[in-house]
Amino acid sequence: MAPIRVGLALALVLLTGAGEQLRAGDAAPLVGPDQGSLVLGGGGHMGGAIMNRFIELAGGPNERIVLVPTAGSSANYSEVWSGYKMFRDLGATNLAILHTRDRREADSRDFVRPLLKAKGVWFGGGRQWRMVDSYLGTKTETAFRDVLKRGGVIGGSSAGATIQGDYLVRGAREGNRIMMAPGYEQGFAYLRNCAVDQHLLARKREKDLVAVVTRRPRLLGIGIDEATAIVVQGDEFEVVGKSKVAIYDPKRVVPEGAPMYYFLKPGARFDLRNRVQKPGSGASEKGAGK
Repeated sequence: MAPIRVGLALALVLLTGAGEQLRAGDAAPLVGPDQGSLVLGGGGHMGGAIMNRFIELAGGPNERIVLVPTAGSSANYSEVWSGYKMFRDLGATNLAILHTRDRREADSRDFVRPLLKAKGVWFGGGRQWRMVDSYLGTKTETAFRDVLKRGGVIGGSSAGATIQGDYLVRGAREGNRIMMAPGYEQGFAYLRNCAVDQHLLARKREKDLVAVVTRRPRLLGIGIDEATAIVVQGDEFEVVGKSKVAIYDPKRVVPEGAPMYYFLKPGARFDLRNRVQKPGSGASEKGAGK
């Protein structure tokens, strides 16, 4: 009888393990990253609280952080670049700048070497189409995502936030007022089924995502104002900084004539899977201004 009991016990363990794996699979993030963290900033002066949070998520000031200024307009970047100086002033000691306009270079093993042991990647501001042209579909893009798989953090401000969405807004080479541009609609998709806008209230952009999510109703729109960021882990984000974040959910029922969007204030936590604010996590307010 002993072998039978052992066999039954083993079967029970295997079934229990399978059940645990199924439950873990069910709980896997649907929107945010499976591992690691994201920091998406709305542009302007991010402030020490946001940037220090990014450095903390990277493992501290001595961990390797790779700075990617490619959205900017300059041909070359060095340690005199303001983005590099910002991180130095915050105490980061292990920095590398990664930049190219050549997709062939971005698709080479030598180019991605600084990323192989990085715990943090920061995308600078500018125009997101430059990031698409240089990195989308290359070994560099894969290496960015591997930073998350190692439990690291990817952050960025302005264009460096928008590129992290699935659907890319303001990607047109012709100008940043064009919200939907064929050929430049695919971001890096760290936030799946999301479109991310920035400089929200500072540039009076609060209504711009409405047309995007109306035409693409699977999307969740997230608009981030200056000096403000969302910190994403799994399917949840927290609003940090000084201003507000707007949520655009075409699946949400609103009274006729009411704005589609509403605002989250600093301290609010948002459930990306279910598209609702976490209870007791700070105030929110309906749309229509500051």
